[in-house]
Amino acid sequence: MSHAPQVRIPATYMRGGTSKGVFFRLEDLPEAARVPGDARDALLLRVIGSPDPYGKHTDGMGGATSSTSKCVIIGPATQPGHDVDYLYGQVSIDSAFVDWSGNCGNLSTAVGPFAIANGFIDRARLPDNGTVAVRVWQANIGKTIVVHVPVANGEVQETGDFELDGVTFPAAEIVLEFIDPSDDGDAGAQLQNGMFPTGNLVDDLDVPGVGTLKATMINVGIPTVFVNAADIGYTGTELQDAINGDAKALAMFETIRAHAAVRMGLIDDIAGAATRQHTPKVAFVAPAADYVASSGKAITAGDIDLNVRALSMGKLHHAMMGTCAVAIGTAAAIPGTLVNLAAGGGARSAVRFGHPSGTLRVGAEAREVDGRWTVTKAVMSRSARVLMDGAVRVPG
Repeated sequence: MSHAPQVRIPATYMRGGTSKGVFFRLEDLPEAARVPGDARDALLLRVIGSPDPYGKHTDGMGGATSSTSKCVIIGPATQPGHDVDYLYGQVSIDSAFVDWSGNCGNLSTAVGPFAIANGFIDRARLPDNGTVAVRVWQANIGKTIVVHVPVANGEVQETGDFELDGVTFPAAEIVLEFIDPSDDGDAGAQLQNGMFPTGNLVDDLDVPGVGTLKATMINVGIPTVFVNAADIGYTGTELQDAINGDAKALAMFETIRAHAAVRMGLIDDIAGAATRQHTPKVAFVAPAADYVASSGKAITAGDIDLNVRALSMGKLHHAMMGTCAVAIGTAAAIPGTLVNLAAGGGARSAVRFGHPSGTLRVGAEAREVDGRWTVTKAVMSRSARVLMDGAVRVPG
């Protein structure tokens, strides 16, 4: 057995929105891990502590949830008009697998502050006090994200009074703009249908063992399939414990997700879902109703337009994925989708929805051109904070 010393790699542990992950500069990675491949995946798996049959990540930086088993690689911009390239890896907890098929909207928030703190932004662009727009190239899906980072005394402002449901303490507000967020580049042969890969706002989705479900399947922010909560026996006010401890329910959601992935053209057959865990997401919607959030906070029907619950990496998310929020906001803006109907129908440019930790508002600019819906941008506010910086260590 080798007794070589551990490898030390500069890194920053950051919270972005309701997620947290390990951030690396591309140049700081070991040479073999600076390019996509087995070496990079093996490194990130070991950093996080996966695969872990105990489901605890005791021997790594992960938190044993989909929100905390994440790695980010930031490098110099490869696209004109951008400041940095941002690559996101969703690390599986119990298998040796890193999913590169999508973005993390929550961690996108932290990319701007990380870029500033790590010298990717010309200091001359930073105001003494104000906001700087960091243009990020999201390399997983080939999209632009503009992160509006507050600056105080020439440095990133992290503290503030902005409260985000799902995060315990307030921080500085960071506004995110997802530019042209339709993820139709991942729709394969069905690209011609734009953000709706089947060409329909609502489809009948046949799911063996479940039945035929009404479904809105959309590729914006992240590929997502929406179904009605009532059609699968839920109210839309559920918290994590109601679903994550129910093996039968989790299997049902994975079956829905797999069959939707085939209909969306993301995989060729059901077996492909096992190697594409991060996308698509599956979510269920319901009209606004009172419930008590996981923090004990009372949410009333008057506070929200609808309720949405979404699963990530096979489990109900504790709040809402940022990219899924983009999908929710866009679908809500398009009359006739299940999300729009749950919100009461009609045209809208913003929606506030309830999730297990509270509420979230997201805006979207959607329009119909020649019979096809397009979205120019989606906007929402999050926050981010450096939790620790220095270096991670992994066995050589």
